[in-house]
Amino acid sequence: MSRKLEDIRNIGVIAHIDAGKTTVTERMLFYSGTSHRVGEVDKGTTTTDFDPEEAERGITIYSACVTFPWKDYTINLIDTPGHVDFTAEVERCLRVLDGGVVVFSAREGVEAQSETVWRQADRYKVPRVAFINKMDREGADFESVLAEIERRLKANPVPIQIPVGAGPPHVKDAFRGVIDLIEMKMLHFGEGDEDRTVEVQDIPEDYLDKAQLYRDNLLEKLYDLSNELMELSLSEEPIPSKLIRDVLREGTLSRQLQPVMCGSALDGIGVQPILDAVTYYLPSPKDVPPVVGTNPSKKNQAEKRSPDPSEPFCGLVFKVLPAKHGDMTWVRVYSGELKPNSRLLNPGRDVKENCAQLWHIQASRKEQVDHVGCGDIVGIIGLRHSVTGDTLCDTRHPILLESINFPETVIGMAIEPESSADRDKLSETLAMMRRQDPTFDAIENKDTGQTIISGMGELHLEVIRHKLLRDFKLNVKVHKPRVSYRETVGKSAKVTGECHRIIQGQQLFAKLQIQVEHVPDQQPTVMVISKCPPEQVPFDLIEAAMEELRSRSVGGGIIGGFPLADLKITILGAEAAEVGSTETAFAIAAGDAFEKGLEAAVPTLLEPIMKLTITTPEEYMGDFVGDIMKRRGEIAKTENRSGDAIIEAHAPLAELFGYSSAMRSLSQGRASSSMEPLKYAAAPPELIKQFM
Repeated sequence: MSRKLEDIRNIGVIAHIDAGKTTVTERMLFYSGTSHRVGEVDKGTTTTDFDPEEAERGITIYSACVTFPWKDYTINLIDTPGHVDFTAEVERCLRVLDGGVVVFSAREGVEAQSETVWRQADRYKVPRVAFINKMDREGADFESVLAEIERRLKANPVPIQIPVGAGPPHVKDAFRGVIDLIEMKMLHFGEGDEDRTVEVQDIPEDYLDKAQLYRDNLLEKLYDLSNELMELSLSEEPIPSKLIRDVLREGTLSRQLQPVMCGSALDGIGVQPILDAVTYYLPSPKDVPPVVGTNPSKKNQAEKRSPDPSEPFCGLVFKVLPAKHGDMTWVRVYSGELKPNSRLLNPGRDVKENCAQLWHIQASRKEQVDHVGCGDIVGIIGLRHSVTGDTLCDTRHPILLESINFPETVIGMAIEPESSADRDKLSETLAMMRRQDPTFDAIENKDTGQTIISGMGELHLEVIRHKLLRDFKLNVKVHKPRVSYRETVGKSAKVTGECHRIIQGQQLFAKLQIQVEHVPDQQPTVMVISKCPPEQVPFDLIEAAMEELRSRSVGGGIIGGFPLADLKITILGAEAAEVGSTETAFAIAAGDAFEKGLEAAVPTLLEPIMKLTITTPEEYMGDFVGDIMKRRGEIAKTENRSGDAIIEAHAPLAELFGYSSAMRSLSQGRASSSMEPLKYAAAPPELIKQFM
């Protein structure tokens, strides 16, 4: 592998489900010579969708890493899922990648998950290029998608190509190639899966005016970034292609614009120019600012690490693949170098780790290597304590990087092992799966013997269930999915908790006044603070009370024992006696105050509300609107796109179980939808009565 940092690109392919990410990746691997055949998503033969569940469903579920050469560059590429239930896979990949290729369908345009991944890329400041795929589809509309990217994503798309024609072969002026606006040439791509040729031709007569108009618009958008380019243009002198590319690169790296290309990955049209664009416009590890963290040994003083082999080693764990004989931990190396059998520090957990083996990852295959450096993505075997989001660094130079935040689970399902032998195996398996997937959780209910597994949606839980039954051969009963409710309070209340008890012959006494109140969107979800004047009681007694309040809040609320959220508990005052006011007394008073406080502040149930995006032929729009109203939903907005109606609705998750079946019957199978968690909102009183 090339060790010149300038020649490395760490990129991700991101998009809404079915926009063609995996097909784009498959073509990239073929044209780079890494694979010798083009796999097909529908047949389950692609390189990156190698899990049986992915091959069976024809969708990407797990992110897969592949490395391949393109001209003089080394590209580390991660193919990510498009389904919202697996958005955590996108989140963790964008956290460690330097650039992104965002794929849009020329027919569907900007879809719900396109907006989600774009926001994630914004949050991690990832420069990106866009590819408008499926130009050979009925209803493909390049200009409409371009306008949507600008309007819905608040982006600055700059076309560097335009399509020649649009639609399948049987329509008039079908899609047959692309015009490169920088070189002002038409690119014609070889036909058939085995043909890798790209033929450069003159622009057809009837497309010359359109190409010139788009090129003028391209140059106009670049004037603000380059005085030299503007002067050449004003003096009507020829503008070198290299200057245009350099200015585009500058604009892309600063995230002021996004170069846009087009094509059809399935037909092999327009993929090689994406690879060129990755090398021209997306950053190398050297173009990315130094990573910033804190030094835990120096009172969390700010620290930086530059992408330099001479700097101390620093890397971030972004994925764990569990295995019985040693987990494979994926790490992005930000600085320094690493060799097998090195000792590393995990500063977040304050433990030392042994890095036994280093592996180069190639989708389902891997090969052992004896050295990695900054900019690399590597698999490490031997780490015992590190999980997704943890920092690994040189033991003598500690640095703690920002971790990765994942959304909370919204849906749960009870599973029970058939036998005691299965019970032990189940707990081991669930622990292994939790290491792999940060948005999966499993909690055993000691009273019922049931284990509640929770995740991001019905498909997420279904994939987990299949994995337990098929991959791990576990005999488990599976119950219907259930909603992950939260509890909070409806108003503010001040109460006093007391302790008047005789324990082991000693009279205990304590009084504690607290205020319980609702604070929307609070982080952490339950906050316990003290405003008790220090002269009233010793600090260690207040500390014991605070510890008891925190412990009680973890146990859940009083409606259905659901986790508490958006809650602030403040200790306002306390009263102690000269004898008998112990830490135990104050813990008892805190427990009494906690129960009284929740009761007095009007306990309230919160339910997860989902953002539901439906694409349906216009004639079924009224049926869908009526159905959403029946499900306690509300319509946020509607719009028309290419003869379809797009409905955005907000509805409770409890009313959306099995929605895909209802949607099929409402539209005779012609509609599609996606949903993602939006917020928690107060549940209606009749729902609360079910749990009381």
